[in-house]
Amino acid sequence: MGESGWGSGSDGGGSAILRPLLQRTADAEASRRLRDFSAEAVAEILAYGAVVGNEIEIFPRHNRCMDHARQLIRAEEAAGRSFPSGKVLIARELAAGRGRFARDWHAPTGGLWLTLVLVNTLLPQHGRFYPLAAGVACAETLRSFGIDAKVKWVNDVLVDSRKIAGVLTETAWGSVWGPPGGTAEGGTGIAVGSAVASSTGGSVGGATGREEYVLIGIGINVNNDRFPPELADLALAMKDVLGRSTDLNELTARLLTKLRWNIGLLHYVEDRQLAEEGDSGEPPAYHPLLRAWRDLSDTIGRRVLFGFDVQRSPQYEAVVDDIDHYGGLVLRQLHSSIRTTEYAGEIIYLQDQD
Repeated sequence: MGESGWGSGSDGGGSAILRPLLQRTADAEASRRLRDFSAEAVAEILAYGAVVGNEIEIFPRHNRCMDHARQLIRAEEAAGRSFPSGKVLIARELAAGRGRFARDWHAPTGGLWLTLVLVNTLLPQHGRFYPLAAGVACAETLRSFGIDAKVKWVNDVLVDSRKIAGVLTETAWGSVWGPPGGTAEGGTGIAVGSAVASSTGGSVGGATGREEYVLIGIGINVNNDRFPPELADLALAMKDVLGRSTDLNELTARLLTKLRWNIGLLHYVEDRQLAEEGDSGEPPAYHPLLRAWRDLSDTIGRRVLFGFDVQRSPQYEAVVDDIDHYGGLVLRQLHSSIRTTEYAGEIIYLQDQD
């Protein structure tokens, strides 16, 4: 294993290297989930999620995997083909990584930088949970290495209040069944980096008649333990926590397996609800993904500053009481009795007061 953490021969042959690792991690995941689910349910959930990682490409260096994913979608459609749902693009290094609101994302060699592309076939009330599912999968992956990772609403994974990973969710619209599509960055479709997607749902893009793709970007600081001065006190890497380098192929296999489980869970819950209740237009009152998110939460009970773009336009201070059954953040505003639920935006933690 090189200093970066990738084994030899990763570029271009990523699938061949990861396949046996994925099989092993999938078997381990199935065994672990039997504690909370029946054997039949475990098999169904993993089958629903098996599309994740069905194709994998690894690049030595890329500007931004999400932009490349959109180019690939357009190229496939121009050739009269459907883009393969579940395809994963991985870069050893990103030259132009971006987070929410086009903020710079430090993504050097040694980290894990990937984009998962899914055709959105979920109904709106279930597709809204894609970002939460990705955050839970990321935290669970890190915890499998013995790291006490927790999720922060909207898109961060933290260790001791420092950022070790981030999740960004975007929507791309295809043009196969309609006019040329673009990328939704708010409003209809999954807002960039939103905690709770407001998705039209459906593989033909709802009323637009166009294919809808969910792009899930995940960045994990792994062996890249040197950060710019402005991030030195805010970020850390797995290497900082573990005191050693991590094999990035092993990490990737575990992450893809956790994504298979948590995304498969969305489909499983949707199908169960449709069979029992029909399409009510509401998510179930009890969702196992939300229970997992609460168990991993670093946010509930915190005093926070909220805003849609909180760095530029903070709106109010509040205490986080919970998330609701839509995944929205339930906030109790300070200095008033107002209680609000926010479905998009972001928070900054404030110093707790005794």
